[in-house]
Amino acid sequence: MVDEPQRAGDDAPTAGVSRRRLLSTGAAATIVGAGLGAGGAGLLGSPGQGPSLWVRPDRSGAQPVGGLHLQFGNDAATEVVVSWHTTDPVHHPRVMIGMPSSGFGRTVQAETRTYRDAKSNTEVHVHHARLDNLKPDTDYVYSAVHEGTSPELGTIRTAPSGRSPLRFTSFGDQATPTLGRLGKNGYRNDNLGSPAAGDITTAIERLGPLFNLVNGDLCYANLAHDRIRTWSDWFDNNTRSARHRPWMPAAGNHENELGNGPVGYAAYQSYFALPDSGADGELRGLWYSFTAGSVRVISLNNDDVCYQDGGNFYVHGYSGGAQKRWLEKELADARADNRLDWVVVCMHQTAISTADHTNGADLGIRQEWLPLFDRYQVDLVVCGHEHHYERSHPIRGTQDSETKTPIPVADRGDIIDTTTGTVHVVIGGGGTSSPSNTLFFPQPRCRVVTGIGTADDAIGRKVPIYVVEDAPWSAFRDGQNPYGFVAFDVDPGPPGGNTSIKATHYAVNGPYGSISVVEQFTLTRPRRG
Repeated sequence: MVDEPQRAGDDAPTAGVSRRRLLSTGAAATIVGAGLGAGGAGLLGSPGQGPSLWVRPDRSGAQPVGGLHLQFGNDAATEVVVSWHTTDPVHHPRVMIGMPSSGFGRTVQAETRTYRDAKSNTEVHVHHARLDNLKPDTDYVYSAVHEGTSPELGTIRTAPSGRSPLRFTSFGDQATPTLGRLGKNGYRNDNLGSPAAGDITTAIERLGPLFNLVNGDLCYANLAHDRIRTWSDWFDNNTRSARHRPWMPAAGNHENELGNGPVGYAAYQSYFALPDSGADGELRGLWYSFTAGSVRVISLNNDDVCYQDGGNFYVHGYSGGAQKRWLEKELADARADNRLDWVVVCMHQTAISTADHTNGADLGIRQEWLPLFDRYQVDLVVCGHEHHYERSHPIRGTQDSETKTPIPVADRGDIIDTTTGTVHVVIGGGGTSSPSNTLFFPQPRCRVVTGIGTADDAIGRKVPIYVVEDAPWSAFRDGQNPYGFVAFDVDPGPPGGNTSIKATHYAVNGPYGSISVVEQFTLTRPRRG
């Protein structure tokens, strides 16, 4: 969402053994317990042997491992990246990885990316260890360390290879639960954060998904006085989940930071080592894809096509069409691969919204992305930008109108055949202090950004031009709950039958990740193999 900082029942299903439980049971507990009991010493072991004590390096005084988090590679069954950051250079950053029963038998050196924040002149060093040749559907333990500090421990669960059940979750627009700036009246949050930004992380861990999609506007650092601290606060909040399961992001407008890289995303591109899309170096990581089981996930950066001016500076059309060309090839390849059933797109700005006095939908997405989604039968689109939850009917094609209104092809709410149309879900209640769930039009209507006017110093950006349309595509709107996320449970189904994804929208109701079910629906399509 385009914002300025404001000056202001439990029904969780089980999902097998979570990474947190893995750490507290069996051999993994022995490894971790011994490591912590040794005053921060880690453990090493040879393959097939029990763990042995790893001695703390002689050097001391180095910055600790900060913001430990995971990302999948292109193949989530065999490739994972372990990442952490410091503001000082470090010596010998590395990850030790192994099985819970046999200790850390393999060491992988990390590569370091740096960027210098243009606002503070602070240089950030981000260390990425790429783990490959992992076994599908397997639990690992790992330790990230550099010289002079204590190791930080985590766990990894690789994705299944082929058609197997799996769960992923999704939300956007989180911010941080911390107070980051000293003002006239004491400390305050200047990046749209709220306590709910911490509650939602706890709730995600309760469900233990294989991975979590973050639909843009991660920490709102571009609104903050101290951008580096804001990123650090975001990772500190989320490492309790993201060190055990990949949090796979899409870049939103609030990841666009003035002076940081040619298109403003240098911080985002440094903190995350995302699957390679073949993009030019300056655009690395802004769009990518990965495969988990029978699901292909495609992450897009919508600032490239959106008309709305929402970042620190206007970057509409920055890729010169490169992202669109990549997207079409990616979609064609996914639909030609009989090992894949599902195509899921994760992005920030949205093609749908029935809220008034918010960002609304963007015509650029409808013009550039929707025809490709239709042509290649994208099943599901998850996004944020609007700080509430709502869902569309399956849509296919658009009206011949100024706003290119999406056309609903069915109106059944509980079971949806995605071969007939794409379902769009807005999941923007990740924790900001400016929820929009109370701003819905009384009857479903949509404000569509169709262009921009001149820059307005009062708002710090180009003025959006809106056209209001009816919203026949609107299926469900949650006006009661400001915060929440969606869990998606993939059922591969029997050969020759249908495969399905059961979606559950959970409201996050308070501390300790308290959740309640708001709505459920099921996507279905014929299994391809």
